[in-house]
Parts: sequence; C-alpha cells; structure tokens
Amino acid sequence: MPHDAPLITMLALAFVIAFVFGMVAQKFRLSPLVGYLLAGIAVGPHTPGFVADTVLAQQLAEIGVILLMFGVGLHFSPADLMRVRWIAIPGALAQIVVATLLGFAVAQVFGWGLGGGLVFGLALSVASTVVLLRALESRNEVDSDQGRIAVGWLLVEDILMIAALLLLPAFADLLADRPSSGSDSLAYSLLMTVVKISLFAALALVVGRRVIPWLLQHVADTGSRELFTLAVLACALGIAFGAAMLFDVSFALGAFFAGVIMNESDFSHDAAQRSLPFQDAFAVLFFVSVGMLFRPSIIFEAPLAVLAVLLIILLGKSVAAFLIVLAFRHPLTSALTISASLAQIGEFSFILAGLGVSYGLLPPEGRDLIMAGALLSISLNPLLFRALEPVEAWLRARPDLLRKLGSEEHKD
Repeated sequence: MPHDAPLITMLALAFVIAFVFGMVAQKFRLSPLVGYLLAGIAVGPHTPGFVADTVLAQQLAEIGVILLMFGVGLHFSPADLMRVRWIAIPGALAQIVVATLLGFAVAQVFGWGLGGGLVFGLALSVASTVVLLRALESRNEVDSDQGRIAVGWLLVEDILMIAALLLLPAFADLLADRPSSGSDSLAYSLLMTVVKISLFAALALVVGRRVIPWLLQHVADTGSRELFTLAVLACALGIAFGAAMLFDVSFALGAFFAGVIMNESDFSHDAAQRSLPFQDAFAVLFFVSVGMLFRPSIIFEAPLAVLAVLLIILLGKSVAAFLIVLAFRHPLTSALTISASLAQIGEFSFILAGLGVSYGLLPPEGRDLIMAGALLSISLNPLLFRALEPVEAWLRARPDLLRKLGSEEHKD
C-alpha cells in the first residue's frame, strides 16, 4: 500500500501533537485550547522543524468552522435569550462598541485604514463561547444567574458576528477604499446579499422545519445509532454545502441554520450528543490550523502592540462589562463573573481575522496580533477567575467605591 497519504498524515499528526500539547496545557492548569494553538505553531511554517500541509489544514479547519457553527445553532435557545434579554442584548451591544472603538483606535495608530480598524476592533470584541462554557462548567455556574447572563451575552455577540461575516464581503471594496465596478455596485452587492440570505433562510426555516424532523424520525425508527449520527452530520454538512453552492452563502451560516432547525426538533438532544465528538475533534483541527498561521516572532517584533491588544481584551472589555452589569443593578458577583468570562477571544476572532485578510482589509500583522491576544488571554483567563474572590472581598470592604460604581451591595 502507498504511504504517501497527505490527508492521513495531516490528521494523524494534528491529533497526536494536539493531544500532547493539550495534556501539557492541562497539567499547567491552562485551557487545552492553548495547547492546540501551540501544537499548530509547532508544526507551522513560522517555526523550525517539520511543516505540516497548510492547504489541507485550512480545508480541515473549514470543516471545524462548519461543525462549530452547527453547534452554536444547535444550542441556540431563543427562550433562554429572552429570559436575560434586558441585560444581555444592550450589554453585549455596548461592550462590542467599546471594544471595537478601542481596537479601531489602535489600528489607526498602525495606519490600517477604516476596514482594517473595523475588522480588528470586532475581532477583539467577541469572546470565545468554548472558553466561556468550560470556565463556567469548572465553577458549576452554567445554570446560575450570572452563568445564564454570560451565555446569553455571548449568544448576542455570536449573532452580531454572524451578521458581520455576512455583510463584510458586500462592504469590502468600500471599507478598503477600492474602486468598484459601478456607482451602484455597493447597493447592488448589498441587495443581492440580503436577497440570497433571505431566500436561503426562508427555504431552510420553512422546508427544513418539515423535512429534517421527518427525516430524523424515520432514521430513529430504524434503531440504528450510526445511521442517526450519519443523518445529523449529513444535515449539518449538506445544508452548509448547499447554502454555499446554491445561494453563495458561507458554509458557516448554512451550518448555523442547520443547527437552529435541528434545535427545534424532538431529537435536538440526541443530535447534540451524536455530533459532539465530531465537533470536538474538528474544533481541535480548527485551532491547530489557526496556530499554523500564527507568526510567534510578532511578540518580540511588536511587544507594545501585543500589550495594547491584551489590555483591550483583559481590561477594556472586562471593565466595560463590569460597569454595564452594575448599571443594570445586578449583584457584584454577577458583574465580576461576567467581566472575567468575557476577558478572552477565540474562534469568531480567528474567522473574522481570516476573512479580513482574504479581502485585503486587515494586514497579516493584524491577524498575528489577534492570535497573540487570543493565545495570551485564553492562558490568563483561569487566573482571572481565581482572582474573583479576592477582588470581590476588596470591593466589599470599600462601600463608598461600590456606591460610586452604582452597586447596592454595600447595603447587604
């Protein structure tokens, strides 16, 4: 048998090295995501030694994005969002605006222009749902008040980032100050984008709500677990591929709608359980491939820029979220937990950065800074959670300061 099998080589290498680095990260009480990113850096073109196939890595990463977005849609719960809408929606909007403006200001210092600043700021504004859920699960706070608010907050951020991913191609020429093909090209491009998305959404929601539950019911009646798993994956990948081919809609949006549709069926829980191992596996490949694109030398070439990015993520976003939660008269514990939960960036940041680079809006240096910020912020996030109790005790000992911040905790 031939041994020149690049796909098998890539899969074997990615899973083995990700496992090794993930275990090392876990030993140091860091998120395994840090290990996966470091694994990608180790086999990437910017470090010495073996270099993995970057083309294959990007294609596997695309599958990872599809399954990640399918998982977001599968766990999308309008009811849960409505329960915390009074703080999650305005809070997420305000925090995104603050972080985007801070990132935009830094980008202007580097002379990246309007488009580069917008992509850079948006990428720094959105936290990783994967990191957030794992942090809350480790503290048994997923079902707590602050946990529900944090999850709802991230859900709003995810929806806004999906909208940004959809609209960015239509506005790319305008944001990059490039000449377009005609005076009405922007309006036409925007109109066509809206029409395609609307047609796809209507078809997916109207037809999909009838076809997918019917299909899953028939598959479930067979009693075959592997057929049910295959049906779930076929729906996720099939709808994503069909959306891209027929409606020129991104794979990510197609997968998101597939998850939303399946979430409304009676088999949503089983679908989530069946697809979870595949989501986890290809999410690992996604983070490994992202690490392969990272240029570690940026940390030594532009340390002040990396520090600025890290401060926006750890302080800018956290302080904004902290003050917003207190302004809505929620407890100090909730404000601190939510601010720590948002002090990191992850998968959507990588997707936005990649799209920005592909459309010539963001220079590769901007993507490197975003990746450096993600790697450092995810590494430091557990330390922020460990600091919550001392910080809360310090604030409770200063009732005058709490009163100025708008909290009524001092009355307890």
